[in-house]
Amino acid sequence: MNQNNFTFHSALPKAEDTDSFIDLEKLLAIVTRRGRTIGACVGVLIALAVVYLLFATPVYTSMTQILLDESLSKYSSDTVSPAASSQQADMEISSAVEILKSNEMALRVVDTAGLSDNETILHQPMSPMSLIKSGAKLVASMVTLGGPAMSEDEAREARRQTAAALLQENVTVERVMRSSVIALSFRSTDPQLAAKITAAYADAYLTDQLNANFDATERASVWLQERLNDLRQRAQQASLEVEKYKADNGLTSTGGELMSEQQLADLNKQLIIAQADTASASARFNQFKSIIDQGPDGAVKNATISSASGQVNNTSLQDLKNRYLTVQKREQEIIQDFGAQHPQAVALKTEREDITRQIFQELQQLTASYSNEYDVARSREASLRENIQGVVGKNSEANKSVVHLNELDQKAKALKTLYESYLGRFEEASQQRSFPIAKARVISQAGVPTAPSSPKKTMVMALSAVLGLMIGCGFAGFQEFRERFFRVEADVRTNLGLKFLGYLPLLGRAARPKTRFWYQKPDQKVLVPPRETEGNVGFDRMMRVAVDSPRSIFAETLRNAKLASDVMLQGRTDRVIGVVSALPGEGKSTTAANFAALLASSGKRTLLIDADLRNPGLTRMLKTVPKTGLIEAALGEVPWASAVRVDPRTKLAILPVVLRDHLLHTSELLSSPGMMNLMDAARKMFDYVVVDLAPLAPVIDAKAFAPQVDAFIYVAEWGATPTSMVKNLLEQEPQINAKILGVILNKTDMSELTRYSEFGGTERYRQKYVSYYTEEETTKVEEKA
Repeated sequence: MNQNNFTFHSALPKAEDTDSFIDLEKLLAIVTRRGRTIGACVGVLIALAVVYLLFATPVYTSMTQILLDESLSKYSSDTVSPAASSQQADMEISSAVEILKSNEMALRVVDTAGLSDNETILHQPMSPMSLIKSGAKLVASMVTLGGPAMSEDEAREARRQTAAALLQENVTVERVMRSSVIALSFRSTDPQLAAKITAAYADAYLTDQLNANFDATERASVWLQERLNDLRQRAQQASLEVEKYKADNGLTSTGGELMSEQQLADLNKQLIIAQADTASASARFNQFKSIIDQGPDGAVKNATISSASGQVNNTSLQDLKNRYLTVQKREQEIIQDFGAQHPQAVALKTEREDITRQIFQELQQLTASYSNEYDVARSREASLRENIQGVVGKNSEANKSVVHLNELDQKAKALKTLYESYLGRFEEASQQRSFPIAKARVISQAGVPTAPSSPKKTMVMALSAVLGLMIGCGFAGFQEFRERFFRVEADVRTNLGLKFLGYLPLLGRAARPKTRFWYQKPDQKVLVPPRETEGNVGFDRMMRVAVDSPRSIFAETLRNAKLASDVMLQGRTDRVIGVVSALPGEGKSTTAANFAALLASSGKRTLLIDADLRNPGLTRMLKTVPKTGLIEAALGEVPWASAVRVDPRTKLAILPVVLRDHLLHTSELLSSPGMMNLMDAARKMFDYVVVDLAPLAPVIDAKAFAPQVDAFIYVAEWGATPTSMVKNLLEQEPQINAKILGVILNKTDMSELTRYSEFGGTERYRQKYVSYYTEEETTKVEEKA
């Protein structure tokens, strides 16, 4: 027996990279196939909304608008208040909102509108939470000991407080956008009562504003009157103290100043002038003294300083300097031409030295003159200082008295100014009491509502539909997340990397009714195999579905499997093809029977072996129970040819299985020498040997028989077999995985197939080519049934 292994496909491929953007085609496909779930959720929520609307109590809302206008107060004051900042305006509006929400305002409305005994207010419809709280309070009151009975006044006050609390719960106060308008609304089951309470709130607020202004002005006037009397007495007393202190200390003044202060000021002015003269004389004396100290030669070089500065008339000194320069220049010329020993050079030198002596003497005289001037200035300055010290000594006592006098005078002036300020404010407050103007006005009167504000039928229905849609989409998304089964061809290629052979429609029962889409023809039909009797399908008919309907999609899928085996097993005259699945009940026996029948009807010598020794579903479909089968033939108890059954119509040879209770090691039997001899004999007599093997997950029989199989056809149930299980099984069994021709999706609901296909998938275009092999053969099958 030839046991060569053939690899028909590559290793499992990596999943293709998906686009990072939202795939609208996928979303549309999900919505299409989960439309029933989404529609059911929307329907349930809409039904709940309808029930709520039928039993909900209508609530009416009346609204009024109040404008906070600072300009209304301009008539009550002579001065214009500066414009308030945005932050201050926001604070004032927020304060007004809180005042309208306050318990004090609610109590005032209860009193003015007489709501303490109103049954509509005191016995409003209660919410479920309120009912629970009320029940809890009732139970608690029954358990605890009751207190003393309330008096009539206490009961009246309790109803008043209860009504105020209920008003606070149902009133809504809010600012309108960024304006100075406050919108106040009240909700009630009685539209007339809602309008009445809303108007009462507006009137109560305006009255509160008037009362608050009047009370504040009244209190300010009383307080200012008391302060004015006190300030007048204190100002008069302070003025008297100033005059009395002047008289007691002999503080006379001229032009607002004391006599001693004026004398001291004059002496200070004279001292400043004397100090300036002394500084000037000192500067001139020091300048000339420094020139004299340099000697005759140095004095000659600086002889023009005083003249340049313009301090004194130095005409003689300047003349001597000019003569000195002329002689010096002439001397230098003679020395340059005739030498220093020339008689004329010697005479010029003597003349230059004489002029130098005269210049030095002139500078000495000027220095002595400036020295005398400096001494006189110093003497005058010293005399002025002595006079000032004398005056200061006399004025020190007067200054001490003046300090205290100034303090008394400032106190008297401050009291007088404060008295005048308070007097003006008192007069202003007295005038404002006569202006009953509030800083607010009603710009929208409270009207009687004609339609209930709650519940809003359109909004409730829309929200229920949206909520139902969201819940339905969430549940549909959860279902999609849990979708881990084989549905379309792409699932096989992506998860297993195997060749996809096709779909086998669901047999044995009618397919579920489906919703017809715009692209589907109204006369498309579902392939249903003929039934012999109600609820039972005979083996001969189940195995001949592909033969009876050769142009059906069922037969076309099995032909694709045959073509795959012919291509992959070229050059082999005998071929052993195993049919396997992961789990029981996936239809591998039916697939193996129809595949073998299709091969036999095409003229090939075909043997169908039921090798599922623990659950032989193929054998159970035989009308007559066999007495011998595969087990007896493999053990050598009977010739294997005697156990074969032949279908007279298709000439298909069938080797069934007779179960034995004591047969425990089925895998050893399938891999035994007897089984190998049987397969060798079958290869010699038949072109195709189709073996129906046990599922891979529960038992190892298929793994034990795998060396004797040339190729496998893998059957998976559509929408039921987990992809991860099949992937793991094939990864653990590389010997089987390497021989798989392809995967067939069995029990496919063809009406639902399009919904799971992505854009570009072949399933999307099934309606374009379904007429090639569906309608005629399906009609034929139905007529035979």
